[in-house]
Amino acid sequence: MSIEDVERLEGDYAALKPGYTEADEERWLPEHGKSVYRSSFERDRARLLHSSALRRLGAKTQVVSPDADDFARTRLTHSLEVAQVGRDLGRMLGCDPDVVDAACLSHDLGHPPFGHNGENVLNELMGEAGGFEGNAQTLRLLTRLETKRFHPDGRSAGLNLTRASLDAAVKYPWRQHEAPVKPDGTRSQKFGAYEDDVDVFAWIRQGVEGRRKSMEAQVMDAADDIAYSVHDVEDGIFSGQFQLRFLEVPLQRKRVVQVTREWYLPGTDEDRIEEAFDRLSAMDGWVRESDGSRRSLAALKNMTSELIGRFCGAIYSATREAHGDHSLVRHEADLMVPEDTVMEISAMKGLAAAYIMTSDQQKPVYLRQREVLEGLVQLLSETEDRYLEPMFKQDWRDASDDAARRRVIVDQIASLTDGAALEWYYALVQGKPFTNRLFG
Repeated sequence: MSIEDVERLEGDYAALKPGYTEADEERWLPEHGKSVYRSSFERDRARLLHSSALRRLGAKTQVVSPDADDFARTRLTHSLEVAQVGRDLGRMLGCDPDVVDAACLSHDLGHPPFGHNGENVLNELMGEAGGFEGNAQTLRLLTRLETKRFHPDGRSAGLNLTRASLDAAVKYPWRQHEAPVKPDGTRSQKFGAYEDDVDVFAWIRQGVEGRRKSMEAQVMDAADDIAYSVHDVEDGIFSGQFQLRFLEVPLQRKRVVQVTREWYLPGTDEDRIEEAFDRLSAMDGWVRESDGSRRSLAALKNMTSELIGRFCGAIYSATREAHGDHSLVRHEADLMVPEDTVMEISAMKGLAAAYIMTSDQQKPVYLRQREVLEGLVQLLSETEDRYLEPMFKQDWRDASDDAARRRVIVDQIASLTDGAALEWYYALVQGKPFTNRLFG
């Protein structure tokens, strides 16, 4: 390749990244030499695609267990769908699509076995040792646990992504004690960095004031909401857990509205949630009932496409109306989500919550999941580094105190897939051969 070809390629990449600076492309640990074939952000995305943490999401719960059926989404398929929605929306707004794509692919990496239930259990078990939060765990994976580079002093630099990609992956850009206070006076349990990760967090947020999310992080967050609000409903209908015609039954509708308000729209008048369901059910492609036939499944798939287009289109139009036609990147603008769109996305999430997450059938499963995680934490706490995988074994030996050692134990457990957590529990805690006793 000639010098002229190299200069042309570098110019092409620069043209594709309007608004991004050298600081945005910096890595925590400087790397010498740049690829003439790929931009810095394309390399970030490639590192995530090749990561073991991303592969493990294929066996982690999204809403229902990966073992429940062959159709239901896992954390991996959900992340791929979020990346597709986010990449397109971000590109239309002028964001580098690979930055948004990388953030979307990584947004659930920190989730432990058993979905949000597992996250809640581990947060309780960490107690005064800094808590557990899936998004803070994601940052920990990207910058420490999923290793590609090391600092000269031996510290891990994780995947060593660019500042822009890491900032885009920080969904809650604050530490635990900095979390915003909710209307009821309690502090949000969501946060983006543990105390022993504050050095890299400070580097990522260099020059950014307060809790402001980057534009790319806002696009990732919206894409996540859109994807799981639509796809969880699709999974629930396909698995026979509910039909959209249930909303035409007054008692059923009232329950869904109440769950939506309690879970996603506290303080919102129920009439406004009712109006959101009215608008959605008036859509031409609204599938009142699905019988599992090929034609019916096609109609269901078309409905999900229409809903994604509806939500993304409304957000794009509102954002462009507010900020004009120039490229919107990093901390130059805010994503604008119309109030009606917020209501409709929340209504879709409320549907899944009412018929899946709060189902009586799930309660024994949640209790069993708690038993598994509590048993593993207790066992690993009592046996020091005996059963830890080699990389976590070294972390345990390097830990400075009990709190740091407990964090290593939880890092190990959080890395497990659902099936691996069950296998460890039955083999190590109960001393029995593994069978899928949780779901079978």
